[in-house]
Amino acid sequence: MNEIAAGLHDVLLDVSSRLSAAACDRKSPMHTPVIGTADGDLRIMVLRACDPHLAALRLHTDARSPKVALIEQRPEIAMLAYDPAAKVQIRARGQGRIEREGPVADAAWTAATAFARRCYLTSAAPGSEADQPLSGLPPELEGIRPTEEQLLAARANFAVLLITLTDLDWLYLAHNGHRRAKFSRGDVGQPWQGTWVVP
Repeated sequence: MNEIAAGLHDVLLDVSSRLSAAACDRKSPMHTPVIGTADGDLRIMVLRACDPHLAALRLHTDARSPKVALIEQRPEIAMLAYDPAAKVQIRARGQGRIEREGPVADAAWTAATAFARRCYLTSAAPGSEADQPLSGLPPELEGIRPTEEQLLAARANFAVLLITLTDLDWLYLAHNGHRRAKFSRGDVGQPWQGTWVVP
């Protein structure tokens, strides 16, 4: 992208392209953004999908995780992703929604690999105290691909985190001068309104 000639529409296309590609590419540095919740806590999560119109992001979580209860009470979410090779940083804010059941959660569960679904077979909720370092997985499933039958119990612990995006901040770092743009919108379906800002 020619950062000087690019218009705001080009920046939105860049954000959409990067996040959509990152959701499909495990090697992308934006595949694992930092997600912040309303309590100020931060964690790395895996980006699973990005709506091409930047309406929403999809991530997966354990339904027993403390962050799930927090998001259901205080849905404000922030995201930070950075690609050091491209020198592009994307920040986003939005409203989180947890879905345990329904077509979105069911489709996400079905599409996940057996190894990804195995994570939801832990005997206790994420963050539970333990006497020693452990994965929480049943010992017989450590390091193996579980069968569909073994995974049946995991489905109850799986949830989807959908983030409806309301604000975007794009920053391009360049030796001849950085470029930054900000975007916001009222409701989903409304067009993004953007402006250039001083980096």
